[in-house]
Amino acid sequence: MKQEHLYAIALTRTSGFNLPALLELYQKTGSATAVYEHRNNIRDILPDASKHLVEGLKNLNDMLPFAECELQYDEQHGIEVLCFNDENYPQRMRECADAPLVLYKRGNANLNKQRTLNIIGTRNCTRYGRDLIRVFIRELKSVCPDVLVFSGLAYGVDICAHRESLANGLDTVGVVAHGLDTVYPRMHTETAKEMCQKRGGIITEYTTKTQPVPKNFVQRNRIVAGCADATLLIESANKGGGLITCSIARSYSRDVFAFPGAIGAEYSEGCNNLIRDNGASLITSAYDLAKAMNWDNDIKLEKAQQQGIERSLFPDLSDDEKAIVNALQKQNDLQINMLSVQANLPMARLMALLFELEMKGIIKTMAGGYYHLLDC
Repeated sequence: MKQEHLYAIALTRTSGFNLPALLELYQKTGSATAVYEHRNNIRDILPDASKHLVEGLKNLNDMLPFAECELQYDEQHGIEVLCFNDENYPQRMRECADAPLVLYKRGNANLNKQRTLNIIGTRNCTRYGRDLIRVFIRELKSVCPDVLVFSGLAYGVDICAHRESLANGLDTVGVVAHGLDTVYPRMHTETAKEMCQKRGGIITEYTTKTQPVPKNFVQRNRIVAGCADATLLIESANKGGGLITCSIARSYSRDVFAFPGAIGAEYSEGCNNLIRDNGASLITSAYDLAKAMNWDNDIKLEKAQQQGIERSLFPDLSDDEKAIVNALQKQNDLQINMLSVQANLPMARLMALLFELEMKGIIKTMAGGYYHLLDC
């Protein structure tokens, strides 16, 4: 196994091969070891090998010192090396024509869980987007508690998806655009550590000391898309990396979903256009997604729908508190005077209840005397 990993890493460092060509070479020979053993006579097993390939493989030996150093570092720092033919390599990614020959993983995540979902979106996540993620993840935990959530550990939607997954006990994996000797952005280091400790982790196709340069982020998007059964776009401007990932997911024949947003809102424009152009299916809840994906689980979806998942988010509310929540569910961000009318509560009683709801983390006070429902 170690020898196969050594040759596979060396093969990924041989310049001049695009990803599909490298994968085709590997699949035709059956292993990186076979490629290495025939590096000087590759045409014995691949008669149609190009001159470029023949010349490139002659330099494979020069990459072995680098590969040896990489393996040594990985062994010392608890990084698992996953080659294309390894049992733990993500099976869904293996189905893609441009799959990486080698992946590196921190943590103990099972990348081949029965259900996997990729949650992506803008780095400029708005309050609306954060609220969507919070409620969606909580519902997803109720409807399908064994799903594995992928994202990119970036600012905005990505880190919100990871943190809400952790808060709700869902396994989550970040796909990063650099080596595993660091975490980018650095302020997400603690979250990455927690992911690795709680049946999640971080993965990459890049060796140590690889910096997070812009082209790597574009390239890693195919791994985010390829490891998941479905991709969910939370928020996106008219042009953004999330839309690229959705396009890649569709090229892999994977399902794509998106939350709609307000017309004219900058970071809903990409989602709305994608839905309009039939590039994504519209969803409004985790139930919508689970039903579309046929993700039946121990909790019957029909029963969850009848009872109302949203009610399980507020299990300990009094009747008056529920009246406030119901009013904000119908129209969020109400001023206190309007809220008093909608909930049919006197002002003094309402102010006391609003304080209690804020302490429970269900609402928060906004400027101008508005109240915003977080878990709706």
